[in-house]
Order: sequence, then C-alpha cells, then structure tokens
Amino acid sequence: MSSYTTISSEKMARLIGTANAPVLIDVRTDEDFAADRRLIPGSIKLSHENVPDWGANFAGRSAIVSCLRGEKLAQGTAAWLRQLGVQAETLEGGFEGWKAAKLPLVDTRKLPPRDAKGRTVWVTRARPKVDRIACPWLIRRFVDPTAVFLFVAPSEVVAVGQRFNAAPFDIENVFWSHRGELCTFDVMIEEFGIAAPALLRLATLVRGADTGRPDLAPEAPGLLAASLGLSRMYDDDLEQLEAGMLLYDAFYRWCRDATSETHNWPTNKAKA
Repeated sequence: MSSYTTISSEKMARLIGTANAPVLIDVRTDEDFAADRRLIPGSIKLSHENVPDWGANFAGRSAIVSCLRGEKLAQGTAAWLRQLGVQAETLEGGFEGWKAAKLPLVDTRKLPPRDAKGRTVWVTRARPKVDRIACPWLIRRFVDPTAVFLFVAPSEVVAVGQRFNAAPFDIENVFWSHRGELCTFDVMIEEFGIAAPALLRLATLVRGADTGRPDLAPEAPGLLAASLGLSRMYDDDLEQLEAGMLLYDAFYRWCRDATSETHNWPTNKAKA
C-alpha cells in the first residue's frame, strides 16, 4: 500500500492528461535512461544531482518523482523538493513499476531536438481550427508539458522549422501529418505509443471534425462547431490555443469518464 509520500501507478495514471496534473519528474540515471529511452506520459527528464538548482522552479506546485525503481534517487529528490516548497511524492515501484503495469510510455526517439531550455518546439500553419489545436493539447498533456508552438504563414512552415529547429506538423509532405484516413492527431497517438481507450475515442472525434466525417461520431459536429467558434473569437493564435486547451480537457474527460452519462429535463407529472 502506498504511504502518504508515494503514489501507485494506477492512481497516477488517472492524473495524467488532466489540466491539474502534477509535475512528473523522471530522475533516472543517464545509464538507466539509455537502456530504455521512453518516458511516462507528461513527464520531464531532470537530474537528481542538481535538484537544489531546479527544484525551486516548482515551488507551490505538486510533483511526482520517479527513478528506475522508486528508491534512493526518487526518494532523495522528493525530499529535497519538499524542502523547497514543493508537494512532492514518489511513484511506487518507479519506472519499472509503471512498465510492469503495462501503462503507456512515450517513445522519446520520435521527439524533435529540444532547445536550450529543454523544450520541444513545433511549427504549423496560422489560424488553427481542429488538428492544430488538438495536437498541441496532446503534446502538452501527454508528451512535453513545456512544448512551444509557433504559428506562421502556410508557405513558411517548413523553412521556419529548418531555421528554428522546430518540428513542422499538420501540413502536407512532413512526418507529422495526415496519413490515409488518419489525421495528424491519430498519427501522433500512434507514433508516440500512447494509445489508450479515452485518447482513441477522442481521436475519432477529432478525425470526424477535421476531415469532414461527421458520421464517425455523433459528437464530432459539436467539436467542429466549438472549434470554429473559437477561431472566430480569437485573432491571436496563442490565445486561441490556451482557450482550446480547456475545450480538449473537457472532451477528454468526457471520453474517459462520462460517455455513459446522459442529461435530460425530467418532469414529475402528477398522477391523475
């Protein structure tokens, strides 16, 4: 049973992908990480050796720390973080425990190079509608919470990517794009290795809204309507992205927790 400073893999999995998820910190040694370069979804890789230097960045927040087995590196790092004002727990069983539970892991070999601050950088066409909001949401919630997104003129996406070491997405003839009937959101779920029932259900909605296939899911037209409405509300693409994060948070929670729930306005009629 988990203590008050540890959390089980199953419980942590329920937090990942939500708007209020804790900071997930992987402090495996370089040797351990080289042996398996995957990461728990939404986690960031940091070194236990300089936790006093970076730990204060998370003061006032909640964090969950993992190492290979949830032992000395995670325990020591979490203790330091608590000294620095972070509500820190450790993952019970660490990375190996998560893997043994057969929970999703992000294939970091598919990620673009990180910038000097450790962030992945992505670039796509300006004036996003569906896929270009859904994909950033997926990346920030499940892949890289610090990811940066650049919105530029369609004709300049590839060139900007080359000049600024940014990964182009949702344009033709690049790796992160539509493939057959799949939209870019589908492709990212597959390539990152994070397929799970809730995300796959959400992917069907995104595909239906993004590719003119409202028949794929009854909710797809609603997602399209909300997406187009956001596009009209915001002239600033980054402001639209921030608003869209909340939209996809809501659709994800519906896909995960509320698909069987219904709503009506029942009336109690007096019996004759």
